[in-house]
Amino acid sequence: MDNDELVLKNSTSKYAFNYWFLLKKIFPYIKTVLFRISLNIGISVPLGLLDGVVAISLRPYLDYVVNGNTEQTFTVCGHTYPLQHSLIMLIPVGIVVFALVQGILKYLSNYLTDWTGTKMANNLKKDLFLKLTSLDTKFFDVNSSGIILTRFLNDPNEATRQLIDATRSMLMTIFEIVALVFVLLFNSWKLAIIGVTVMGIAMIPVALIRKKIKQVSTDTAVVLGNMMTNLNETFSGNKIVTAYNLQEKQNKKFQGLLDSIFDLTLSLTKRVGWLSPVMYFVCSVGIALVMTYGNYLILSGQLTAGSFASFITALLLLYKPVKNFGYTLSELQRTFTAMSRVFELFDLTPTIVDKENANNLDGIKNDIEFKNVYFEYVSGTPVLKDISLKINKNETIALVGNSGGGKSTFVNLIPRFYDVTSGSIEIDGEDIRQFKIESLRNAVSFVFQDNFLFSGSLRENILMGNPNATDEEIKRALELAHLDEFVNTLPEGVDTIVGERGTSLSGGQRQRVAIARAMIKDAPVVILDEATSALDNESEAIVQKALDNLMKNRTVFVIAHRLSTIKNATRIVVINDGEIAEIGTHDELMSIENSRYKHLYEMQFAKQEK
Repeated sequence: MDNDELVLKNSTSKYAFNYWFLLKKIFPYIKTVLFRISLNIGISVPLGLLDGVVAISLRPYLDYVVNGNTEQTFTVCGHTYPLQHSLIMLIPVGIVVFALVQGILKYLSNYLTDWTGTKMANNLKKDLFLKLTSLDTKFFDVNSSGIILTRFLNDPNEATRQLIDATRSMLMTIFEIVALVFVLLFNSWKLAIIGVTVMGIAMIPVALIRKKIKQVSTDTAVVLGNMMTNLNETFSGNKIVTAYNLQEKQNKKFQGLLDSIFDLTLSLTKRVGWLSPVMYFVCSVGIALVMTYGNYLILSGQLTAGSFASFITALLLLYKPVKNFGYTLSELQRTFTAMSRVFELFDLTPTIVDKENANNLDGIKNDIEFKNVYFEYVSGTPVLKDISLKINKNETIALVGNSGGGKSTFVNLIPRFYDVTSGSIEIDGEDIRQFKIESLRNAVSFVFQDNFLFSGSLRENILMGNPNATDEEIKRALELAHLDEFVNTLPEGVDTIVGERGTSLSGGQRQRVAIARAMIKDAPVVILDEATSALDNESEAIVQKALDNLMKNRTVFVIAHRLSTIKNATRIVVINDGEIAEIGTHDELMSIENSRYKHLYEMQFAKQEK
């Protein structure tokens, strides 16, 4: 897969208007909550029709109360009741009961909408996160963290929660319009005061519940922040995640945050969900009062029955669903657009995968060999050209050369962050592509120029090198990394929280944590990529001592600007513009007249030696 295929774009996907295709794609997630979705759809039918029931109840009111005969009666269980006086009491009470039922159904519908939508979104995010941790380093090279966060977090919400809500709203609106149109086909200031007063009373519950809403919203914001941190750490620290095989650990942490978001979302729904039915119920009481007082106005000749019924049914009840219908349609299209962007992510496939019947790498017995290796990030632009080099076990190779010459690319090919374009890299005569990726990366430890520390404690960061390490092994790693004295000054010792990206530590301390992490991994190959270049002289000196301990009895590849590290290397490899220009020890290369290494030495290292 080339770079263009890996780049995420904010534009609409090609699937945005292919509704049948998208529904087939989303159906496996719908299937997990199908019963609750069906129940929600079932509730939406009476929700839409109930407004019509309220409106149609005005007909018997007009027929039998306003224009009825006072002598009309009806019989129930042998008892005779005056029809007109009975309906005067029953119809307003019936409207209130219908409204109460409608309020309860709305609450249930809202709860089911949030439950199913959040559950679907979480399942989708979980699968997307699994996809994210499976992608190659190249994917993170060509995409910004902002786009990744948007595509992997925001779009799943739009694609699932809004789908359920928009579908429910559309069904309710359709049935509401049909019911009210059917009623229409079937068939002041005093009243306004009552309505305004009741609306004021209906706003009281909002003020009472405001603090609870604020608390849940605050908790939700905290968890969302942690989730964003976790995802951003996976993006920024993708090399550490890949190098130390931390995919499962990160996946479990992310799943825990998703569960917290799910609980908080439902908690908010429980607190806020009652606002709508309570307000609706209070307003319905107002309608009942309007009808009761309106009855007086009609009987006293101050208002006609036709005007009253038209006001209640047509102008009020029908306005809202008609207005919402267009809005619902636009929301539904936004949902399908987000859905298309989500399923575009699932089309991404990693190129670096285990071959069928791949072997486990069990240490290094003899050597690592580069054979005629070519590599290019962009097709047609080689970064490494015909690299051939054999590195014996426990040999230290120092890589030097001009900036951008390919030194970092050289070492990144060993753990298969990228695959060679042509040629091969072999361990004990076997191509590294024949080994299982996990076992290959378990054989390599890394210390980078800017080592990424995850939010959590020092212990957690160090144990990423070996989750099964004992306290004694941790202590030994701290001593070898020259970190033990610093840790002993901390109130909580190795369990001290380091903060996001290790911001509470200095650059030298972060480097030594990374060295301890590599030390406890105890891998046979160590890669040091500019491990001390960003440090001051004092920090560099102590970090170098820790690195010296890490390098003992291991095969080491070191990209460094410190002369002592380079001079002590078994061999120095000068890489210039992607090619090996010179190989030898410090003394051998310095003895060559006008050598590239000698030029680099005079430009960069002579002052260090003085």
